[in-house]
Amino acid sequence: MSSLVDIAYMKHPIESPADLALVIRAVRKSVNVRQDDLAGTVGVSRQFAVDVERGKPTAQIGKVLALLKELGVALSVDIPQEAADRLVELRQQRSLNEKRKHQGAASA
Repeated sequence: MSSLVDIAYMKHPIESPADLALVIRAVRKSVNVRQDDLAGTVGVSRQFAVDVERGKPTAQIGKVLALLKELGVALSVDIPQEAADRLVELRQQRSLNEKRKHQGAASA
């Protein structure tokens, strides 16, 4: 397997579950990982991995993200600047809420 230094990354547009399915399959095969091994490492069933690689449109996003992470695939989105500004605010608000929640649990 190549080291991360040797790998060239390329962006590919994803417009459908089928597009994402092809990316997942191509990456998995390029690193010589079997579907059942990938599924086991991530903690999903082999059938789930098969369904994702077939482009199942109702696959659970959290599990799909776990597959992508295990394969070393970064997923990002392009959003308008106005939305990016709001996203920063929302992330800050979420961070504050999580701190408050944690503090409340610690004092209970």
